This record gives sequence, structure tokens and C-alpha cells, in this order.
Amino acid sequence: MTKLSILTSCIALALTGSVFAKGPGEQEINNTLTYQDIFNIEYAANPVVMPDGKQVVYERRSMDIMTDSLRRNLWTVSLDGKKHLPLLSDTKNHFNPVFSPDGTKMAYLSSKEGKVQIYLRDLESGLTARITDVNMTPSNMSFSPDGKQLAFSMFTPGKSAPLFSLDFKPKGAKWADNAQYIDKTLFQRDGAGMKRPGNMQVYVVPAIGGAPRQITSGAHDYAGSLAWTHDSKQIIVSANTRENAEFDVFNSDLMAIDILSSKVTKLTDMSGPESGPQMSPNGKKVAFTGFEDNGKSNQIVELYVMNPDGSDIKRLTPDLDRSVGNVKWADNSKGLYFSHDNDGKKHVAYVSLSGKIKTKTDALGGMSLGRPYTSGHYDVTDNGQIVYTQSTGVRPADLAVVNKRGKVTQLTDLNSDVFDHKTLNKPQLMEVNSSVDGRRLQAWIVTPPNFDPSKKYPLILEIHGGPHTAYGPEFSTEVQLFAAAGYVVVYGNPRGSTSMGADFANQIDKNYPSEDYNDLMDMVDGVIAKGYVDEENLFVTGGSGGGTLTAWIIGKTDRFQASVVAKPVINWTSMIGASDIYTFMTKYWFSDLPWNDYQQYWNRSPLSLVGNVKTPTMVLTGELDVRTPMSESEQYYGALRLQGVDSAFVRIQGAYHGIAAKPSNLARKVGNILAWFEKYRTDNKED
Repeated sequence: MTKLSILTSCIALALTGSVFAKGPGEQEINNTLTYQDIFNIEYAANPVVMPDGKQVVYERRSMDIMTDSLRRNLWTVSLDGKKHLPLLSDTKNHFNPVFSPDGTKMAYLSSKEGKVQIYLRDLESGLTARITDVNMTPSNMSFSPDGKQLAFSMFTPGKSAPLFSLDFKPKGAKWADNAQYIDKTLFQRDGAGMKRPGNMQVYVVPAIGGAPRQITSGAHDYAGSLAWTHDSKQIIVSANTRENAEFDVFNSDLMAIDILSSKVTKLTDMSGPESGPQMSPNGKKVAFTGFEDNGKSNQIVELYVMNPDGSDIKRLTPDLDRSVGNVKWADNSKGLYFSHDNDGKKHVAYVSLSGKIKTKTDALGGMSLGRPYTSGHYDVTDNGQIVYTQSTGVRPADLAVVNKRGKVTQLTDLNSDVFDHKTLNKPQLMEVNSSVDGRRLQAWIVTPPNFDPSKKYPLILEIHGGPHTAYGPEFSTEVQLFAAAGYVVVYGNPRGSTSMGADFANQIDKNYPSEDYNDLMDMVDGVIAKGYVDEENLFVTGGSGGGTLTAWIIGKTDRFQASVVAKPVINWTSMIGASDIYTFMTKYWFSDLPWNDYQQYWNRSPLSLVGNVKTPTMVLTGELDVRTPMSESEQYYGALRLQGVDSAFVRIQGAYHGIAAKPSNLARKVGNILAWFEKYRTDNKED
């Protein structure tokens, strides 16, 4: 967990407009956030209460400046916060701890010997053994109730025979690679690239080690959490086994897999996705999440329980109007904990089997380092204390615990060395009413360090992606770097965002972009009304769905000095067939295929407005992106050049849709955005 020295952060990577403190004869020390600080940040994730009920093991995540990657180690902290120690902490990755039913063993994943394998640690002696020797990375580990076996999921390669191949290549000859033969509808996946033949399958392995045995098969993915039946004879898992699964992407069901015979029994058959099975501690009920598919672009995920044989299905959250996730049973099997978003904040709530809901905390977060998306992990002690990743708005996640009386105790302090001498301002909530229909809109404002409301500042409007996601009062490296450069930043949740109910989200159903543009302009006007924004220096940017909206905005108005359109959809027709989610988009975001109703695709494409654009615009996209493919950015940049718009094109090398996956690319993204905006600012130009 070695961090870079503070002195290193004072080199030329410091932000334009940063504030410095300097005493007589002292070296300048930067007291605002810098690009170098990205590599110093740590955060807590995936807390798991240990069997003794007095400690938590969690993933301490940090940035490795030498490999430009995220490092995950396992640390423990006592529930009073007084004892904080490394458990598995070195230059390798150790993560995803799971405890045996008797509490004496901990299984975890580790790259300590190269490829990620399952290891088993005896908690009393500290001795560790490697359990698997597999070629692909295991996931979703789960102990059988009798403790004798571990189940896990793993991608299992298949075979794809080409229609044609050359059979006379001389030995030792250097020829071009064989052509790729593709006969799958969804043949690529963002973050992985071209999909190899194969599927996610379920395996079991003796808990003391041995040969993993595959218990599912076929051309379908058995994915997500694995729930053992109480007798350790079956595993319940989610899978979409329909022949048209690539087109009916939501329609997964829960399946019971017999451990010995591999017999598959379908337990559910709803029209939407049933997933995330969780067996109650007493073995009498299975909880899962899902919904009946209504064809809307946003649908509320509900919490259900049923008997292990699939009978007596009951909805526990029919009136919540918020999607649930991260479900955990109470130790007494009388209710469940779950997380959900509400008004831009992630909550943990408890629901009894009778359906009564009680909120435990609304402060989950701090794990979306790039932009201020809602986020968070938690676990629950036997006596109902919630251990969670805490959101403060100005620091990445630490661990905290809230007891049944609501008292909160912070357990870790991972970033005081980075942030204690830095000046960051918390996101401040601003509510405005939509000029379209009077709906309540939420936005947050982050002001620069040493902010003076009597002065005028340039403004950045930053727009989230999705579009069915939510921003909140979270720590965001990007937003805080913008503020450190001297900008007021506003971001919010226009119609279409989640966390405000199904009706609000579905205002853009088959209608995106639309009045979400007006909502965003209302947010900008709301900040301007406060009196400290320079209206001659307004800037706009956003990524993915936010990039689409940025391009839409500059086709509608010239009020912004410059824009950065990041990883956008520009032409919905060309997007279909190029994206890795095109079967989903044609079914849920449009009412017909583009060749049957071309006009609806064109009317909602920012390319249709490019003739109006006068705003200087940078287009920025990851080179490997297949969610909003590079071809979308290329055609928009070409259109801007044909229109004579002052424009630039930035291709982030080695990046998929999630540009911030590598710390250096997060810095490059922010650096290019700020450099483009600085080029067009008029408030810092000499006469």
C-alpha cells in the first residue's frame, strides 16, 4: 500500500488554476487535487463480516502506478475501528473473500501465482492452500451448507469451426492469421472485445482442493450468484436458456442444478429476468430479484421470495417504485436487506417477509471514482449492524458501521495522507422545477477551492450516461479536478434518470433525447441565478448517454463556449449492428427496426442537428469501445469538419467504454477536456 510522496505530486502535472501555499524558503506545495493524486487514491470495497462478528474483512483498493491498474488486497478492521490490519497485502491481487459455514475457513481469489485461482485460508493457523488450477478466472464462489464443496462460475471455451480454411500452409511459413468466422448475433462485448466461443458454466470442487467438475453445459450462460439448497444437493442459478436468448435478453429464469446428475429443473418462468438467488439461512426460502417485462426502456427491479422448489412466489417490494439490488438475508431468516437508489443517494433498507420496509442508511457510496454515480457495498452483522462503504462527497469510500439505533462509527481512514492538506468542496444540492412540466429536478453544485460567491466563475455542465442511471452527492475525481481548475461544476438527474421512480425515468421511453435537454438547461439557469457564474464562459461535457446529450445540446443552442462530446451515440441507425447491445436497444429504446421506421431513429440522432452546430467541439472516445463504437465518434468529427466547426478528435488508446479503468486514461480524459475548455475561456485571456 505504498503511496507516492506528496512532493512528487508537485511536479508539472499540477492543474491550471491550482492554489499553492509557500512559506519563506519553502518549496511550493499544491493544496488542490492534481492528476498525480489519481494514483494515490485508495478506497474500501466489498466488506464481509467475519465469523467472529467482531471484525470485517474488506478489499483495500489502490492504484498501481507502475502497471497502470487497480490493485486489490484484503485487510481486516474491528467493528469499533480500533484494530486495522493487513490480512493479504502485497503486490498481487487478493479479493472476493467467502467464509465456510462453520466459520473456520476463508476462500478467496488471488493472482499470487500468476493466473487467478481459488485459495483456502485456515483462519486459526493462517495456513493457505491453492484449491484450483484453472485457465480462466473463477467467480461467484459459494460454500455448500455442509462445507464440503465450493461452487463457482467460470467461462468455459467452446469450439467454432470455420466454413473454410487453407490446408497447405508450409511448416514454418509466416502467413496472415486465419479469418474469424462469426455466426453469433452478439459477437462482441465491451471490456473484452471479440467474444470467444464459449459460455459461463458452473463448477464444483472439494473444499480441500481437487479437480473442478463442470455441472452445467450448453450454449447458454449460467451467471450470477449461486444458491445451494439446504441439503447441499442442488445449486440454484440464473440462466436464459431460450433459443432466441440473444434477442430476448431479459428473459432469464432460475434453474436448480442437481450436483450429481447435472439435471436442470426450471423453477421460474416470468416474462422478465429472474436473477440473484439467495437461500435463507434456515433453507426454507429463496430470495431473488426480477420484474415482469413491460417493454419500457426502464423497469423497476423488485424483490421476491419463493420456496426452493419454485412454488409460492411472493413480491416483497411492490410499492417501492425503486429498483432493488445486493440482497442479503437477515440471520434469523425473517427478512432481507437490500440496497436501492432514492433521490440520488444509495440506501440500505430492511424488508420483513410481510413486506414492511425500513431504511437503515442513505450514505452508501464513494466507489465510482471517475464520475459521481451512485455506488456502494455493505454487509450485515448477526445483530443487525450495517457495515458499508461510506459516501462523504469529498473522499473516496471508507468503511463505516451504523448500529440499530442509528449511531455511525467510521472504521477506516484510507486517504488522509492525500486529502487532509487538500481543499475540496462538497457537492451542494440544488433543486429546480422543469420548465417543461414543473417536475422537481435535482442537481449538485461543486465550487472551486477558496470559492468567493462575490466573484464570477466559468461553469461546466457535466452530464451522466445511461441514460437510465443516477448521479448523487458522491466523490468524483473528474468533478473535483474540474473544480480545482477554477470551474463551478453542475451535474444532475434530468428526466430519464433513475432514483426518482419509474414514471420519471420513462419520460424518455422511446423518446431520447427529448425534454431531458430542457431539464439540463434549467439546471444551468438555476446556477446562473445564484449570481456567481460568468455567462460568457459556459462549457458542457458528458460521456456515453451524456455524450449523446452534449452533441444534442450544441445542436440546439450556442450558449456554450466549447463542448467535449465523449463516447457518444451520434446516429442511431449506424449504431444498430455496431454496438454490443444492439438487440436490446432496438427492442426497448425504439418501436421498430430502423429500416421499417427510419425517421424515428434520425429524429433522435444528434447527427441530424449537426448543421446547427457552431460550438467548438472536441470528440473523445476509447479506441476499443464497442458500446458506443469509435465509428460514431468518427462520423461526428467528420461532420463537424465538413461544417467548418472548430473541432478536435481524441482517441484514448487501450480503452474500452470505461475509459477510467486505467488511472492514466482517467487523467488523460480530464486533461484533454480541461485543455480544450481553457483554449476557449475568455475570462483568463490578457487584453
